[in-house]
Amino acid sequence: MRLTASKRDQAMNRQYYTCTFLLITLASLASVGCGETQYRGTNPAIAKNGRSDATAPNSNRDVPVVASRAESSPSVAVSPNSSADLSAVVKGLDEFSCDLFGSLSARRSGNLFFSPASISTALAMTYAGARGETEAQMADVLHFTLPQKRLHPVMRSLAGELRRDDGGYRLLMANRLWGQRGVPFMPDFLEIIRENYGAELGRLDFKTNSESATETINKWVAEQTDNKIQQLIARDVLDKLTQLVLVNAVYFKSKWASQFKTYNTSSTPFQISKTRKVDVPLMWQKDAFKYRAVKDLQILELPFAGHGVSMIVLLPKTTDGLGELETRLNSENLAKWLTGLQLQEVHVFLPRFRLTSQFQLNDVLLAMGMTSAFSPRTADLSRMTGEPNMFISAVIHKAHVVVNEEGSQAAAATVVSEPKSAPPRRKPKPTPVFRADHPFVFLIRHNKTGSILFLGRLVDPRQ
Repeated sequence: MRLTASKRDQAMNRQYYTCTFLLITLASLASVGCGETQYRGTNPAIAKNGRSDATAPNSNRDVPVVASRAESSPSVAVSPNSSADLSAVVKGLDEFSCDLFGSLSARRSGNLFFSPASISTALAMTYAGARGETEAQMADVLHFTLPQKRLHPVMRSLAGELRRDDGGYRLLMANRLWGQRGVPFMPDFLEIIRENYGAELGRLDFKTNSESATETINKWVAEQTDNKIQQLIARDVLDKLTQLVLVNAVYFKSKWASQFKTYNTSSTPFQISKTRKVDVPLMWQKDAFKYRAVKDLQILELPFAGHGVSMIVLLPKTTDGLGELETRLNSENLAKWLTGLQLQEVHVFLPRFRLTSQFQLNDVLLAMGMTSAFSPRTADLSRMTGEPNMFISAVIHKAHVVVNEEGSQAAAATVVSEPKSAPPRRKPKPTPVFRADHPFVFLIRHNKTGSILFLGRLVDPRQ
């Protein structure tokens, strides 16, 4: 969406500039050895501190930045955040995740997949530059309850908890800013972004060579996602009014803690609706998993290697129950459903699938209440440049997920199961069957913090 200055603003010689946000996520789940390549990002340092080393720390020093005129600018130097602050941020992010899922699912039919962690991180960087009503609306939509000086260090701590690159799973996060060459940015803003999000400022020439700038950013995106996401930005997104582009990339790859054997996968009907079926590869295994069944819903937790991250599958008991489930999906109900999970042996049937979703989130965020930031006449992002002449032109998000059989041979031994040789003390209950052969909701969750990393809906595994 492109907005222009009003006649009154033009008469005042006030030039408005646009700020574009690109949110890129790649989740490769249990895909090692099944045609998926390992991550080969060119900047391995992001695994340690979330910072791309493509730009040296002093890359912005060739352009002078204006002196700070924002007395209430958020301060970077704060005392270590408390566990209460971390819990407050995670609670807010989960509420935002469910709100955004509800808005997207109401507007979009079929498959759906996105990363609330990626979207909230990029918008939190934007929030650091906001003031007044723009700041208040963003806090309300994103469920930010902490003051800015406490929020951003907590976001840094949370990213540190989530980020991992070892034998368990790989979760890498990278943030980057690209500013118009010659435009000064507030030093306080740059320091907050650098210290808390590991994002350095690179310089591009949007004004006279937006095509080259687009190619540079698309190349960086491809590098951070092992070339799974390419040509994210269309040629007409960036133009001479663009002053700043913020990018967040999240890459997740893991094996299952308990693998699905490929020889147990078979072509099986998947009930897309009451009247339509399609044949898809349906995986099967029997093992001990955290599971719960309520009146009209089955909940299953499938841990990834290392048990630090799990996939939660919310399966309606009826083939047409997805709509009802989506209306009930909120952070409060999700917490209740997950609290009642119990470890038990379960027959698990899960389709093999891959999804790619891309959104321009402007209309969704506007409908959720974030209206000021998208209007040139009301946006106040003056903590970025010292002037209230910048507004958001586009929030673009693209996410990719692959789910298949592969798992970790070594990690499979860590799954707890009942000794098979122990005699039953009472008549055993029938083994529950979790048969995901019709539409369901799934999420990928960091177990220690409870953060929702990815959230999606599978309607047709073939797409």
